[in-house]
Amino acid sequence: MSGKLMARFAGFRVGFNLRPAQNLLLDFLMSQFNSVAVTDKTLAIIMGGGAGSRLFPLTKERSKPAVPLAGKYRLVDIPVSNCINSGLKRVYVLTQFNSVSLHRHIHASYKFDHFSPSFVEILAAQQTPSGERWYQGTADAVRQNLRDFLNSSFEYFIILSGDQLYRMDFRDVLLRHIESGSDLTIATIPVCRQEATGFGIMHTDEARRIYEFVEKPKDPAVLDKLRIPASLLVELGLPTDADLYQASMGIYVFNRSALISALNNQHVDFGKNVIPEMIHKSKVNAYIFQGYWEDIGTIRSFFDANLALAKAAPPFNFFDTNAPIFTHARFLPASKVNSATVREAIISDGCVISESTIDRAVIGIRSFINEGTVIRNCVIMGADFYDSAKTRAEGLPQLGIGRNCRIENAIIDKNARIGDGVTITPEGKPSMMDGENFFMRDGIVVIPKDAVIPSGTTI
Repeated sequence: MSGKLMARFAGFRVGFNLRPAQNLLLDFLMSQFNSVAVTDKTLAIIMGGGAGSRLFPLTKERSKPAVPLAGKYRLVDIPVSNCINSGLKRVYVLTQFNSVSLHRHIHASYKFDHFSPSFVEILAAQQTPSGERWYQGTADAVRQNLRDFLNSSFEYFIILSGDQLYRMDFRDVLLRHIESGSDLTIATIPVCRQEATGFGIMHTDEARRIYEFVEKPKDPAVLDKLRIPASLLVELGLPTDADLYQASMGIYVFNRSALISALNNQHVDFGKNVIPEMIHKSKVNAYIFQGYWEDIGTIRSFFDANLALAKAAPPFNFFDTNAPIFTHARFLPASKVNSATVREAIISDGCVISESTIDRAVIGIRSFINEGTVIRNCVIMGADFYDSAKTRAEGLPQLGIGRNCRIENAIIDKNARIGDGVTITPEGKPSMMDGENFFMRDGIVVIPKDAVIPSGTTI
């Protein structure tokens, strides 16, 4: 809020004997003005350039943020939707590897009024007079595009990952950042001791200022030092004996000058290089988030996060009308079920399911599942198009899943053609292996995009 407008509100409060309810209304209006002013001064940057090797083979032909999620979305829809719902409507997505499908999705999904300054735009890795390298890390990606970010008068920059499932109002983070007078604010989430060994762990004082950062600590003595202190646990409404640690969520808010200074070097990564250095030179505070958050970095985490959405009470709510998740509007027909037994399942648009058993599964757009087939603990991604004489070569199975198949603990990527009488299960296989037309990852069978599985095959 501008100084003049703030002074008017203050004068109004002093000049009139306001009732408590009127004071509350005035406080609410002031907070709304503040949040609007902050979002107008903030640019969002989503990191979408990573190779996503731990999500292979889902990232064989697409970037990690373009991986389908919950039947009809993409991973990138989560941070973009969080931005839009938070009033942040100027968003850049930095891309690099296998980026064509991600570019196509963003272009088709996020369109704003021509007369507003809002945008969701791609900044792909490119050769320039000042550099010819691909992005070497998160910090290097931002540095290579810094001139574009600084062309406008943004005062704050919020940097987000493109592969996480959560819902957050970034206005809360920004206001906390400003109130604390921080140069950098890092969103953290409490995790247990076992999980702490897989994250960058922050240690703060009671004012939530970060004064120590350890990447994936394994030493028990180091972990003991990094534990959230009892006084802070009380503030968070948690038991004082809880064995919890502050894990970095990969969400950063920088002041303009702090970002310029932090990148005036050759550091390539925020977590490994920039943040450890800034903790000792600048004011770095934590914003402690206590909602649902899942880092979808591996096949197992992707699989578990998707199936959790099919529960009767899922940990993440896609039905929240106050903060919806946006995606590409496809105008598909409603799904058609010709007799089936279904338990704990998400069924997306444009599907046809005939006399099948579906037990705990996510069924993606345009999925065809035929008679006598049993789907159990599976993520079926569906298809990019409907089958026709033009799209199916002679002798190939129909697009989708044929008759009398049994598929368990598997991910079936898009456009797969699975014939009749096919069995797909991880039983009797090692947790990691590459087979013909399939991959084993974390004990889950993954059928890659565009795969053809002949009738009668057992995997």
